[in-house]
Amino acid sequence: MASLTPASADTPPRSWLRWLPGLAVLRSYEAAWLPKDLAAGLVLTAMLVPVGIAYAEASGVPGVYGLYATIIPMLAYALFGPSRIMVLGPDSALAAPILAVVLGVSGGDPMRAVAAASLMAIVAGLFCIVLGLLRLGFVTELLSKPIRYGYMNGIALTVLVSQLPKLFAVPIDDAGPLRELWQLGLAVSGGKTNWHSFAVGAATLAAILLLKRFERVPGILIAVILATLAVSVFRLDAVGVSVLGEIPQGLPKFALPWLSNADLVKIALGGCAVAMIAFADTSVLSRTYAARTHTRVDPNQEMVGLGVANLAAGFFQGFPISGSASRTPVAEAAGSRTQLTGVVGAVAVAALLLAAPSLLRYLPNSALAAVVIAAAIGLFEFKDLRRIYRIQQWEFWLSMLCFAGVAVFGAIPGICLAVVIAVIEFLWDGWRPHFAVLGRVPNLRGYHDLKRYPHAALIDGLVLFRWDAPLFFANAELFQQRLMEAVRASPTPVRRVVVAAEPVTSVDVTSADMLRELSRNLAEEGAALHFAEMKDPVRDKLKRFELTEIFRDDRFHPTVGSAVEDYLESVG
Repeated sequence: MASLTPASADTPPRSWLRWLPGLAVLRSYEAAWLPKDLAAGLVLTAMLVPVGIAYAEASGVPGVYGLYATIIPMLAYALFGPSRIMVLGPDSALAAPILAVVLGVSGGDPMRAVAAASLMAIVAGLFCIVLGLLRLGFVTELLSKPIRYGYMNGIALTVLVSQLPKLFAVPIDDAGPLRELWQLGLAVSGGKTNWHSFAVGAATLAAILLLKRFERVPGILIAVILATLAVSVFRLDAVGVSVLGEIPQGLPKFALPWLSNADLVKIALGGCAVAMIAFADTSVLSRTYAARTHTRVDPNQEMVGLGVANLAAGFFQGFPISGSASRTPVAEAAGSRTQLTGVVGAVAVAALLLAAPSLLRYLPNSALAAVVIAAAIGLFEFKDLRRIYRIQQWEFWLSMLCFAGVAVFGAIPGICLAVVIAVIEFLWDGWRPHFAVLGRVPNLRGYHDLKRYPHAALIDGLVLFRWDAPLFFANAELFQQRLMEAVRASPTPVRRVVVAAEPVTSVDVTSADMLRELSRNLAEEGAALHFAEMKDPVRDKLKRFELTEIFRDDRFHPTVGSAVEDYLESVG
């Protein structure tokens, strides 16, 4: 694909157009792109309809609302979204957390379910917009790859299990993936399965998986059309195969969703959770396709675009949406060049709702379940986890813990667990970092860790101590403890301690007070505390923390080597 200049590159940084990348693209739109965008939009429509309906059912709301959550958000993202090729809409990764909230607050009422889902979309939209305006688009980078794999595998299992009762046409109470599997097993063994419904769904799933290997073949569309024709021609609805039925004619209307006597805290937490999932998935997709098209996508603008799209969904009878890992490749393979592809797809879906809603009346629900199951299968990640297990087992088990959290406790508690684990993992390296006592190794430049080089030579009266992390409240006491242990382990009385401070990127008030106390304790033992290779911003902080009287300029050295030379000169 030819190189495309990012929309923001032609726009002054402070221009209001920076927040409307779609208009910036329109200003430089080339006529040669129009046929490709139109064709890609029509091809995309064939996938938007069955997938939108299927994910709506998986999220606990009537199928038509999946189309509502497709039309308006795609138009909004075309204006506010920075990615030229991204396709937004209902997504399998969000189905489980949406369903968990909707079932808990709707009481089985479809309209309450729609209102709850719309409120979640509004919360998710506001959450993303605020973070984007605060330029906090980097927050999802706190989730490491193994943790992302863990919660995505857990969500994939949750989504898959939630669709199995529809595939077998067996009613199951929502009780978590493991308990639902147990109930399903009892129902199937008890002869409660509608095998006609299962046959239609299983055949649809097999067709989707078989056709998936052909990238340019709309496998989902073909499979759904064949399933619908089979139900219509052979009148399978008369033998118990559940069908979508008539869907309302017309477009989504502006509405202010509200629920009385509902757990609004649960809805708010659910909205924030799906916002994080949606942005994590969308940002990964956006970066991937930006690299393919040689463009740059601002993660903060991506968060704003996703937020506006979710707000639009919430105010127009939709539910939370995300970037789609299944529909975006379809748009790319069909030749999409700009956001106009999404506009064409949205308009085509709207035209279907206005002109021919009855086309979908014989669409079997088991086929929709098969569409979601196929997408859930694609969410599982095993290959890279095997590599992680081989090279870093503790991160593999973190991933398994997140997976178990989602599978056992549900999507939202599991995702919260994943975020907590991510924060702990993020802090651990700084909380309990690596440290080393250094010495000279023959025929090897510099000063090196005694644990790696046990025969390294020490200098009488000098301890070279390296701390491989910022100094802050959580590790200040450990720093002092480890340094004093190194002093007491010295074979000769210590006159000077030099901290190799190049890895120390920051200090806080707690660690500064610790350094004051440490310097006093060392002085009582006849030793002075010096620093080597300390960064200027860290020295500036020490001055701000009023430590200049203790640590004068002669206590700082540009390199460890110069610190050693200064010590040798001072002792003759």
